[in-house]
Amino acid sequence: MPGAFLELRGKVVTLRPAMEQDVPALVAVRSTPEVVARWRGDDFAAEIREAIADKELRYLAVVLDGRVVGAIQWAAEEDPEYRHANMDIFLDPAVHGRGVGEDAVRTLAVHLVDQEGFHRLVIDPAADNTPAIRCYTKVGFRPVGVMRQYERSADGTWHDGLLMDLLAAELIRH
Repeated sequence: MPGAFLELRGKVVTLRPAMEQDVPALVAVRSTPEVVARWRGDDFAAEIREAIADKELRYLAVVLDGRVVGAIQWAAEEDPEYRHANMDIFLDPAVHGRGVGEDAVRTLAVHLVDQEGFHRLVIDPAADNTPAIRCYTKVGFRPVGVMRQYERSADGTWHDGLLMDLLAAELIRH
């Protein structure tokens, strides 16, 4: 099971375990058209509560200037032959383009490498999500390959995903 912590501080964000009182703010972010386009769902409040309660998942609030602006999550593959961590993130579109995502991803990646001991991290944005791919690349993630027709879009069509990974030695810490 992934390790526990109280909070992680980046240059601009704080990551801390999401709590029940964060649900309204997280639902508001998940409900924005930009986030719905990437993070579909039906009952956002129920999904967020389920993620918070999931013992195999670490679901963290992304806090900027005292306000919850999104969530970042991670889970571990603990089989010693394949051990690695995966992560995913969504942010309020109002903070896009300000380095918030990069800081959140870097802060979590440093924690996963330094405190949790992972040598490899993975993330899988939509292949057409250029801003997300650019963000992850700034932290050191590299494209591994395209996962064809990986995820269903809101309109019911399938779209490709990009598998990206980061090895501990490739983590860009600045």
